[in-house]
Amino acid sequence: MEDVLELYHRPYNPEYPVVCLDESSQQLVGARHPTLPCRPGQPERLDYEYVRHGVAEIFMEVEPLAGRRHVAVTERRTRKDWARQIQQMLDERYPQARKVCVVMDNLNTHHIASLYESFAPQEARRLAERLEIHYTPKHGSWLNMAEIELSALKGQCLDRRMVDLETIRGEVAAWESHRNQRQSQIVWQFRTDQARVKLKRLYPKL
Repeated sequence: MEDVLELYHRPYNPEYPVVCLDESSQQLVGARHPTLPCRPGQPERLDYEYVRHGVAEIFMEVEPLAGRRHVAVTERRTRKDWARQIQQMLDERYPQARKVCVVMDNLNTHHIASLYESFAPQEARRLAERLEIHYTPKHGSWLNMAEIELSALKGQCLDRRMVDLETIRGEVAAWESHRNQRQSQIVWQFRTDQARVKLKRLYPKL
């Protein structure tokens, strides 16, 4: 925990950007019955019944100090999907960074081994050398600021029925563009000294 908290209070350095990564799923659903359009004095009405069309996986990447984020919507979230997100992040969004300091939970796909499973050894090593990974502790995923951004995404964009991947990708891309234009930052207030007081039960008794 303290490792992540100290990382969040490093001064901004574009050569060593701090990027938070997280994943979530979004159910794809369609209406079983036609929607009744709105009319004077009557809002649009949706029938409570719906049809499931599978699940979309969302990869959220946010750089809190720069107010920049990137969202990818995929069909799965396997080791190879995670590895492709890392490759794109390093080569397309942070090509000039010496190392990217990544905060994420300790999911079984979130490991350097996933790079070697997905790419040739030379490529996997090249990517691994540009990563500085900081894992959130068990039951401490709230320390990952990408969760804050995912909550904003779900509340502002994904709070309605979407039937397929193309629809959700279009909506998410528009949301991402708007947030990035505003450069919406996350100001993290919780510090190590506060954690030692408020979460003292988590520290060993000597």
